[in-house]
Amino acid sequence: MDLCLRPAGEPEFGGDLIMADDDLSLDDGLNTAILVSLFSDRRAEPADELPDPGSSRRGWWGDALADGRDRLGSRLWLLTRRKQTPETRQLFIEYTKEALSWLVEDGVASTVEVDAQWKSQGFLTVTAVVARPDGGVVRFDYAWDSELEKLEVVSNAF
Repeated sequence: MDLCLRPAGEPEFGGDLIMADDDLSLDDGLNTAILVSLFSDRRAEPADELPDPGSSRRGWWGDALADGRDRLGSRLWLLTRRKQTPETRQLFIEYTKEALSWLVEDGVASTVEVDAQWKSQGFLTVTAVVARPDGGVVRFDYAWDSELEKLEVVSNAF
């Protein structure tokens, strides 16, 4: 069980803890795990092109202590200034799968399927469908607006 987070929305993207009956709510689903996995900044790989050359490679400091396999977050932040190309769409799919791969490795999910589509000029929607071993399915949708250079949650079970 995780503490339940929901997207905070405008003006800054973040997460808010949910309160119920004067106590913190718990999430026994995957929403919080998916939210943290996708929208926490994973450290850029040495070969990754940074959006601002010479800037920080970001990442969570605890990853330095990991065995090199378990790393928190996603590299989606690297794509914030990318142009609308098939390569950018493919990177969104790849980085989303990479961020959620721990769910399958740890037995929390049996599969993670990801698709992305350009819906309009500069607006990409990404859908991750996570199948749990018990047969349950969690769908998580987020969007990227290239003009605003921002990612946002479109819909999920929040």
